[in-house]
Amino acid sequence: MENNKSFTWPQGILFAFLALCGSLTMGFIIPINLIGFEAETQQTIKNKNINHAEVKAGTQQRLKQFKSAMLTSWQQQAKEKGFFYTLPTSFQGTIIRKAKVAPNKKVIALTFDDGPWPEYTAQVLNTLRENNIKATFFIVGKYLKNNPELGKRIVAEGHVIGNHSWHHWYHYFNQQAAAFEIDNTSNLIYQITGVKTNLFRPPGGMLHNGLAAYARGKNYAVVMWSADSADYSRPSTSVLINRVLQQSKSGGIVLMHDGGGNRSHTVAALPVIISKLRKQGYSFVTIPELLAMQEKDQKLMTNTKINSNN
Repeated sequence: MENNKSFTWPQGILFAFLALCGSLTMGFIIPINLIGFEAETQQTIKNKNINHAEVKAGTQQRLKQFKSAMLTSWQQQAKEKGFFYTLPTSFQGTIIRKAKVAPNKKVIALTFDDGPWPEYTAQVLNTLRENNIKATFFIVGKYLKNNPELGKRIVAEGHVIGNHSWHHWYHYFNQQAAAFEIDNTSNLIYQITGVKTNLFRPPGGMLHNGLAAYARGKNYAVVMWSADSADYSRPSTSVLINRVLQQSKSGGIVLMHDGGGNRSHTVAALPVIISKLRKQGYSFVTIPELLAMQEKDQKLMTNTKINSNN
C-alpha cells in the first residue's frame, strides 16, 4: 500500500504542474493574439481611411481637370470666332446713350458693370441663361485678371464684353495713364477670351477725365445709358425694379452692376425686371445688336425718303 501511495502522489504533482504550465502558456498566448488582432484592425481602418482620402482627392482632381478642359474649350471657340460682333463704323469714336429704332420695335439692352465678381456675376449669368437673354458686360481689368473663368463664361454663353478700364478710378488721366487703363484691359480680354472689343464705358460715366477721349481716339464706341438702376447704392429690390421699369424706353440701355460690391439686390431684382419688361412687349439685345438695328432702320428711312422724292 505504501508503495502504491508513494507512486500516485508524485504523479498528481506532475499533472498539476503540467496544468499550471498550460494555463500560463495560454495566458501569454491570448494577450499576444489580442494585441496582434487589435494592431491588424487598426491597420485595416487606417488603410480604409487612406483609400477614402485617395478616392476623394482623385475625384477632386478629375473635377478640376474637367473644369479646366471646359474652360479651354470655351476659350478656343471664342478665339476661332474672334470678333463676336461687328460695330458699325458710324458708331466708332462716338458717345452713345440710347439707340434710335423704328417706333414699332420694342427692344432694350441690359448692361452690367464692374465685374467679373465672385458669386454675383455667376448668378446674373444663370438668370440670363434661364431666360435666354444676351447682355453686355463692361468689365474691369483687374477683376478679370483675378476671375478669368468668369470672363470666359461670359463669352462662352454668347454675351458681349466691353472695356470698363483697369482700376475703375475716377481721377484725371493723362494720355499715357489712359492708354494703360484701356489698352491693358482690352489686351487681357483678348488674351483670356479671344474677343477683341471696341466698346468702352467710362467708370462713373465720367466723360472729361481723359479716358473717354482716349477711347474715342482709338475708335471705341463710348457706351453710356438711358436707364440707371442706381443699384450701386443698394436700394431695396422693389425700388430697384420700379426705377428700371420707369426709365425703360425702346432703344434704351439699362445700367446695372454684377460687381464692385454686394449685388444681391440686383440678382433678386433681375428676374422680375425681365418678366415685367417682356410682358410690356420688350425683347432683349446686346449693344452691338442694338446699334446695328439703328443703322438698319436709319438706312431704311433714308431709302424711303429718297424713293418718295423720286
